[in-house]
Amino acid sequence: MKNTIGAIYFDGLCVLCSTEINHYRKQDGSDKFSFIDITDPSFKAESHGIDPFLAHKVMHVRDTNGNLQTGVDAFRAIWREIPKYQFLYNLSEKAAVRSVLELGYKAFVKVRPYLPRKKADCSASPFCEVQNK
Repeated sequence: MKNTIGAIYFDGLCVLCSTEINHYRKQDGSDKFSFIDITDPSFKAESHGIDPFLAHKVMHVRDTNGNLQTGVDAFRAIWREIPKYQFLYNLSEKAAVRSVLELGYKAFVKVRPYLPRKKADCSASPFCEVQNK
């Protein structure tokens, strides 16, 4: 493994997302990642090699090898580096477990736009439009 820092891209306006990311920040091994709020006005997805709409739709992580991971693979990249969660990484190597994780994540992606937001003005996230309809 290269001695580089990965990046966790997260929706800082999503209450559930922020809670989970704050949990990861406190764990041993989290120093291997920088934490980047995709709703910060200074965030430019293209400069990170990320599609701006997709960044708001699914989780993205640049792993410590420099590879961009999305969805369940993004979480696996985090779990691989955080000792407390390496058991989840190892468990997710099993096809049956991986299938369940993929199904669960697909369901989460569909409901995430309806989850509580930290503030009403969240124009940086395309998911705000869903809640305002």
